[in-house]
Amino acid sequence: MDFGWHPAAQADFDRVRAETATWPDERPAALTGQQWRRCGDAGLLGYSVPADLGGTGHGFLDTARAMEAFGLGCADMGLVFASLAHLFACAMPIVEHGDERVRKRMVPLLASGEWVGANAITEQDAGSDVTALRATARADGDHYVLDGVKSFVSNAPEADVFVVYASTDPDFGHLGVTGFVVERDTPGLTVEPFAKAVLATCPVGEVRLAGCRVPAHHVLGVPGQGAAIFQSSMRWERTCLFAAYLGQAGRLLERCVAHARERRQFGRAIGTNQAVSHGIARLRGRLEAARLLLWQACWRLDMGERASLAVAAAKLAVSEVAVDTAAFAMRVLGGTGVRTDTGVSHELLDAMAATTFSGTSEMQLEQMAKELGL
Repeated sequence: MDFGWHPAAQADFDRVRAETATWPDERPAALTGQQWRRCGDAGLLGYSVPADLGGTGHGFLDTARAMEAFGLGCADMGLVFASLAHLFACAMPIVEHGDERVRKRMVPLLASGEWVGANAITEQDAGSDVTALRATARADGDHYVLDGVKSFVSNAPEADVFVVYASTDPDFGHLGVTGFVVERDTPGLTVEPFAKAVLATCPVGEVRLAGCRVPAHHVLGVPGQGAAIFQSSMRWERTCLFAAYLGQAGRLLERCVAHARERRQFGRAIGTNQAVSHGIARLRGRLEAARLLLWQACWRLDMGERASLAVAAAKLAVSEVAVDTAAFAMRVLGGTGVRTDTGVSHELLDAMAATTFSGTSEMQLEQMAKELGL
């Protein structure tokens, strides 16, 4: 495989890193119009969306590179996550599986940032197990009627449109799940925001659906295809969103290196102590290995391969090195690391979330074991 980058791709990486590094960290404020406009103006909200729908049409590998630059430049991982959940879990399912009328009307609005998108699949008792969904959708003429409650819906308080997954035939398990595109102003849809400690600047809420009538052409794909469509969106999320965590880990390692060179104890820089220097070196090696795993997964997806094992391995490796790097930074930076105004403690919480969303680490191991025939 050839990972050689053409000049335009490297220039885009440098542009995204430099541009996002100038954005102020506005935590703990929720997502604001100003923040969202920055992401839209930078082209980040439609990076993988086809050009004829308002995006720039990049594939997995090029998108991953740009999103790594996003995480490297922007210290607000809540904003990064909100942007990429919008793109990969809402816009891309509509791009790849939406009715042409829905695609042409909604996707350009999502790609530009005029609209905010959200994905609603998780329920109180249905996280990793999508077959346990209690939200239902029943056909009623040329509409479907949706009822149920969705929890932990990122961007929900600000969202203009939701990709909602509901059961259309509970007897068929995952083959009875269907995806729908539901607009915010649909009667019967309400959002109850709540606060969380991780990714705090990404707004989140509970979405209630009470007799929501959705046109039949708002079905994604065909009825019963929802679980497969959700897994299809996870190809984007588990690779290109997690590329941003490569950026976060790289940014924290750069901070650790600078601190280790400058901080002096007992008459010498702390970086001369092997406990510090070897720790940084080990994490840098793990970061490089995780990056190569992720690039390989993206390359195989761009080649049209299913790449399930590669995607799971990349997601697992990236999320774990992100957590370990942030925890190491807390220790190396000492008193600076535990001060809330330095942002390091927020980085650790934001990294810890990566081992849970988009499929827990345990689910990635299960997927890898399944692909190995175990």
